[in-house]
Amino acid sequence: MAELKTRPTDAKVSEFLDSVADDRRRADAIQVAALMEQITRRPPRLWGSSIIGFGSYRYQYASGRSGEWPLTGLSPRKQALTLYIMSGFDGYEDLLADLGRFRTGKSCLYVNRLEQIDERILARLIRKSVAHLRRKWPTE
Repeated sequence: MAELKTRPTDAKVSEFLDSVADDRRRADAIQVAALMEQITRRPPRLWGSSIIGFGSYRYQYASGRSGEWPLTGLSPRKQALTLYIMSGFDGYEDLLADLGRFRTGKSCLYVNRLEQIDERILARLIRKSVAHLRRKWPTE
């Protein structure tokens, strides 16, 4: 079975954030990182070369596939600020309805500008997702 390539590293998160070329994207990432650190009570850690993760959980699927992944995280990508809501979005429709302007993938929330999002709703979404993962899987 193939191992995940995205793992925690010892790279400095501050240096990674300093390397983000777009000023607005960098500022948005710093703001969301502070929120995620407050919610998880875990320091930021660079996973792979471009994901800032907070805390971690170990999962194992019925198929036998297992791994470790951040409880929540973000990546200041060129196209959008990507937030990792690892529990997915099922059951959070009420929060998403009031969140603002965004797109979603399976567990990714894509935000063009943080100012287009209600940060109080975002905080609730992150809290609920992290709590769900802490109930379901072993966490650090």
